[in-house]
Amino acid sequence: MNKLPLIGLVFALALPLTAMAETIDAPDATQAEHICKQLDIAPEQKEKVMAIFQTQREKIQAVRDETRTSLQGVLTPEQMTKFDAMREKHQQARKSRMGKNHPTKQ
Repeated sequence: MNKLPLIGLVFALALPLTAMAETIDAPDATQAEHICKQLDIAPEQKEKVMAIFQTQREKIQAVRDETRTSLQGVLTPEQMTKFDAMREKHQQARKSRMGKNHPTKQ
């Protein structure tokens, strides 16, 4: 059986999912602080809101870790290295875009 179509399918499905998991993220602490300030959140609300965001960040990280582990079971070490490089490039581009639109930079 030719593995090339299977590998192509894996990349076609996995990269967008991984990218989406990296794009859809709970706000970091700075962003969460900005949100709380903009919404004029009471101290007791802020504690709960911050906990919700932290829980979401942990869940998103778990999905990323699970995706990577699953891919390692399918891809060759060389393919995994290429995948990691593609993912890193995507992350750098995202950080660059976020830096331009970050609430503390406006």
